[in-house]
Amino acid sequence: MKEKKRVPTDGGPIKWVSPFAALKDAPRSAASLTQPVYDQRDPASTQPKKNRGRVDIIRQTAHRGGKTVTVVTGFVGIGQAEKERLAKQVQKACGAGGTVKEGRIEIQGDQRDAIARILTEAGFRPVFAGG
Repeated sequence: MKEKKRVPTDGGPIKWVSPFAALKDAPRSAASLTQPVYDQRDPASTQPKKNRGRVDIIRQTAHRGGKTVTVVTGFVGIGQAEKERLAKQVQKACGAGGTVKEGRIEIQGDQRDAIARILTEAGFRPVFAGG
C-alpha cells in the first residue's frame, strides 16, 4: 500500500524543493544577457508587412434574414491559412462570430471600424465600399 504524504497543519516546516533551483546556479554567457528575446511562434505577426494591398470592407444584409454581416474582400497574395488567422483575430477583437468563405472573411454584425483597425495593423489598406 502506498503511503500518503501529509502536509503539516500545525505550522511546522514544509519540505519543498524548487524545480528551478538548478537554473539559479547555471552559467550564463555575456552574449545571452545582451541579446533580445524574440517570440518564435509566428514571425510574420511580429513585424507587419507594409503596403500589402487594398481590401474592401462591405456591410451586407441581403439573403441573410435581415442580419448585418461585414464582409472583407479583395485579398491579393495571401493564402487561406492567413485569412483564417486574420478572421480569428477579428472575431476575438469584435466578440462576434465569423467565417472564411470563397476567399472572403465574413464577420457577424456591423464591425467595420474594428476590422479596419486590425487590417491596418496587418499592413493592408482597408477601404469602406458600398453602403
